[in-house]
Amino acid sequence: MMLSVEKRSKLDESDDTYFYDVPRFVNHVDNAFIMQLTELYRQILPTHGHVFDMMSSWVSHLPAEMEFAEVVGHGMNEEELARNPRLDRYFMQNLNQKQLFPLEDSSFDAVLNAVSVQYLQYPEAIFAEIWRVLKPGGVAIVSFSNRMFYQKAIQVWRDGSDASHVQLVCKYFESVPGFDSIEVAKRTGRSLQGSTGFLSFLRPPNDPFFAVIARKAA
Repeated sequence: MMLSVEKRSKLDESDDTYFYDVPRFVNHVDNAFIMQLTELYRQILPTHGHVFDMMSSWVSHLPAEMEFAEVVGHGMNEEELARNPRLDRYFMQNLNQKQLFPLEDSSFDAVLNAVSVQYLQYPEAIFAEIWRVLKPGGVAIVSFSNRMFYQKAIQVWRDGSDASHVQLVCKYFESVPGFDSIEVAKRTGRSLQGSTGFLSFLRPPNDPFFAVIARKAA
């Protein structure tokens, strides 16, 4: 296993269900981060594709003009998920207790995870599930900043830096045979840098932006 028991530990080991029982109708990152994420989605996600928004909430940050065949959501608070206008259906599940998704093999063109990867205690199993539900050639986008519910983030994330977080998520993908073309997009200063040439914004950021993008081998 990639992580030791200690590295998977949380300061608050109580059932996550209780922590997420109360809806939080707020954005957990700033507007500049959201704009950057939406633009990344705009440039990568296939129009009319099937999308799985994992660990979602009341917003998905998908481009308003893009249409998808279906967007399936997952989360821990039903009120938040029910408020999300982009979700066609959703399910609730504590991924730290049950890692298998109730989803068919090779059924999604894209799997998204926004600002939530830091809470996964068994990321190897979850990333294997991401691979399983992706279609060949499908894309997974895991985005994050430096914000977190500190008491619910795993130790390796709490103790890490921005650079180590990027490396860690890359290792999560690398732990699953069958992911290839792993890329990192990040915003430094006034621009977003990445090997695929994403659009840059002139507004100076407050929250740093990072995304790790990987594709299931065709």
